[in-house]
Amino acid sequence: QGQLVESGGGLVQAGGSLRLSCAASGRIFNNYDMGWFRQAPGKEREFVGSVSASDTRTEYAESMKARFTISRDNAKNTVLLQMNSLKPEDTAVYYCAAGRVWNYARADEYDLWGQGTQVTVSS
Repeated sequence: QGQLVESGGGLVQAGGSLRLSCAASGRIFNNYDMGWFRQAPGKEREFVGSVSASDTRTEYAESMKARFTISRDNAKNTVLLQMNSLKPEDTAVYYCAAGRVWNYARADEYDLWGQGTQVTVSS
């Protein structure tokens, strides 16, 4: 059993919405910054957004900040990624990550990764 478990991916039409979840242990959830990244076939892993361990700071990739929202569900030790107005170019495997990071957009600063969940947006 991984320490980070993503769920919520699937197939959606362009313009639709999906909400991804990342479940973590209490120790990780309460002490680590949490990030979302994605990777499309043939492309490098890309920063999507992040939320600080204190839940006081969120960061987003510029191209996604108007459509995506990250939040913490403290009761469930879960980080959520709400994705609206999805586009075919949002198709990718989405990964949850945890770490004590300085630069939220750098994947190499995160220590723990989930297995990923596939998001496919049809045109």
